[in-house]
Amino acid sequence: MSRIGKKPINLPTGVEVTIENNLVTVKGPKGTLKSQFVNELAITLEDNTLTIVRPNDTKFNRAIHGTTRALLNNMVIGVTEGFKKELKMIGVGYRALLKGTELVLSAGYSHPVEMEIPEGLTLEVIKNTTIIIAGIDKQLVGEFSANIRRVRPPEPYLGKGIRYVDEYVRRKEGKTAK
Repeated sequence: MSRIGKKPINLPTGVEVTIENNLVTVKGPKGTLKSQFVNELAITLEDNTLTIVRPNDTKFNRAIHGTTRALLNNMVIGVTEGFKKELKMIGVGYRALLKGTELVLSAGYSHPVEMEIPEGLTLEVIKNTTIIIAGIDKQLVGEFSANIRRVRPPEPYLGKGIRYVDEYVRRKEGKTAK
């Protein structure tokens, strides 16, 4: 059995879950999330506890068992607490600006980079160099923060670029003079 897949998910108070043909809807204080899961697995709700059971030990069912449980758990955490990623811009002249529903980045290019903020996310810019992305969908928060980081990834020689706050960038030594 999958160690993660066989763990039950305890629902906190204020969270409602409905299951129809493995279409799971999770409602909580922060919002609502929906997701369709494979029909091979049986998702059941009993006494505020979600359990995922696989019918047999085929390779596909073993692979998807733990993944399904992790995705359901992320949905429950998202509607109760939410998810947050923090990015830091390091470099001379690197800055971020919120303009309506767009994030405008000045990251050392000859032009500013404009990014449309997806629905369901809230952005906050602190001191023009720190960007906080928050939302209830873990995948959406992670994907948008990765897209922001992709504009100017940190480089190893000077350390300039856009990085996660807790990210460590291994620095390389430059050319040495003879």
